[in-house]
Formats: sequence, C-alpha cells, structure tokens
Amino acid sequence: MKTETTVPVDFSDPVNAQILRVSEDCVQGFHRDPFAEIARQSGVAVPVVIERVRAMLRAGTIRRVRQTLLTTSLAEGALVAWRVPPAKLDSAFDWVVANDPFTGHVVIRWTDPTAPGANYKLWTTVKVPPGYSVQRHCQFLQQHTGAEEFRLMPARKAFALGVGHLRRQGLQPGARADVAPEPLDVGVTTLTELQWRVLAALKRPFSPDELVPNLWEARAREAGISLETFFELAEELDRRGLVGRFATVLEHVKPTASGQPLTRFNALFHWAVPPGREIQAGKELARHLILTHVYWRDTGPEFGNVNLMAVAHGIDQAELLAHKAAIDQHLTEAGVPILYTNVFWSSRSEIRPSEL
Repeated sequence: MKTETTVPVDFSDPVNAQILRVSEDCVQGFHRDPFAEIARQSGVAVPVVIERVRAMLRAGTIRRVRQTLLTTSLAEGALVAWRVPPAKLDSAFDWVVANDPFTGHVVIRWTDPTAPGANYKLWTTVKVPPGYSVQRHCQFLQQHTGAEEFRLMPARKAFALGVGHLRRQGLQPGARADVAPEPLDVGVTTLTELQWRVLAALKRPFSPDELVPNLWEARAREAGISLETFFELAEELDRRGLVGRFATVLEHVKPTASGQPLTRFNALFHWAVPPGREIQAGKELARHLILTHVYWRDTGPEFGNVNLMAVAHGIDQAELLAHKAAIDQHLTEAGVPILYTNVFWSSRSEIRPSEL
C-alpha cells in the first residue's frame, strides 16, 4: 500500500490531471458527497480521489479545498483599482495582504503606460459585512497604504465564474460554447442566523485530515445541527443561487512541488461597448472557454469607459493575446461594436477568499 509520501502530487501526473480537470470547477452547486461526484465525472474511484486530493493539498499543489459561495449575493463588494505612488506600491500590497480580512484578490497590474488607467497599478477585490460600507472601508485602506486615489467598480452582472486552469490548457483561440449562459444577478440577500451558521461551515477550507468520505458530518456538528438538517439548509441555499461549486483551488501562480507554475500570465481584458449592449456582449464573451470570469462593471472615463471585464490565465502571453484577438473578432461578428479595449497584465498577486 502506498504511503502518502509516495503518492504523486504534481498536477501533470495523469491520474491527478484526470481528477483536477473535474475538481477545479466542474462540481457545481452543493453535493452531499462531492468526492463521489468528482469520481463520477472523472472516472477515478472515490478512495483514489480522496487520497490524491489530500496528498496534493499537503504538498501545496492544491492551495485550498472548499465549497465556494456566490458572495456577490451575500455582501456589498467591488473590484477596486488603486493609484499608489510607485515607491509605495509593494508596501501597499504587503500591508493589504497582511492586515485586511475583507480583501480577497490583491494584484499588481501593468499595461501600456499611455492607456487610460495605466497609473492604477494595485487592484483588489473587497467585500464587507452587512451594515458596512465599501466606500468607507476603502477610505480606511487608503489611509494605511498611501494610495492617492481609488476607483470602485462593483459588478452589475456576472456572466462567468469559474477556474479550471488545467482543463483550459491547450484550448484553441476562439474555442467557445454553443450556447451563451444567462447572466447572474447581483444583489445582497437576507439570511437567518442559522443560515449564516451553515454558510460559515460550508465555506471554511478543509484541512488534509478533514478530507474523508463523510465530508459534511463534522461541519454539521460545527453548525450545531443534524446532518440531514445541514443537507436540507445547504440545498435550500443552493436553490437560492448562493452556493458556487465544490472546488480544489490549484496553486496557479507560485511554482509547485515540480518547480513549475500552472500558469505564468494573468490577463485582465477590458472592453467598452455601447451602453445598452452590455448584456448581449457579456453573454457572448462568456461563451469563450478560456475566460474564467466575465463581469459587467462600469469604470468611468479614467478607464476609457470600459464596462466589460474578463480574466484569462495561461503559460504563454502570445497565446493569450491570440485568444483576445479571437474574442474581439467574435464580438464584431456578433454585431457588438468595440469602442475601446485593453489588457492589464499581472506582475504580482496574492489570491485568497475574503472573510465576511
């Protein structure tokens, strides 16, 4: 029998890759037995799925195993672009990562220095608990980081929310789904204290030792309810559109045990389309399989009046630009005028779930 130290832990191992192509972002919603669902979709037996995921989590190949939530419906939030003096940029990044529990993604981005918004180099996602203000929280962060200005860009619609870095490798530019997805509404919902307890138990990342066949039994005890009640409440929250996916979040920026990163480039694509065409354009963008996230966000004139943003990751920068060109062509063929477009590239990032 294999000891865990002999279990392959690199994402390139064939069995691991078979599992990860499913477990990254294909287990949508809440499942009473998510490992059985991964096994069903991947064709790998449940005990092997658990063994491999546990070993990859311990080795750092997988950064987190967790049930994601659609937090756009749970709290006020925004993508925030910060104009920070160059001498303070790295220290501002470090301070936010170390001190702000309500900030999720922290990314330093660069683009053509003549492009609109090029001097906004620090980008973060912020979500605050009910009763708090994103604007006031960002003013607090501004005082501590030395930022000169910030721009809030809350989502108005979400068209794509996924990860799936491994299954996106090798995609041809222009590869897209036959049917455009429907946009997700953005708006904060009201929950009971018990529902919040269940959500808290759902979203907390799993440690390697917690990855067992009866995955949710301990979380039901944590919430102080029976397992069946936990299931019923989780399924109700799923029906209300508050539950995302059961996910193994790969370490896709830093080198893994093999010394190789899963991706090298993180691109934030910007488009400005005519007002009133955002939903049509967003749905067409979301058909493109390379895109992990697509949002309608209004940015204002300092960013060229961009109203659609999308994220793509890859090993090769030229390949990502080829995908971008294919997407632009598709929008044009779909009858959507592109008034302006640009790409912001990541040079440093820290990705983590924010705490509500």
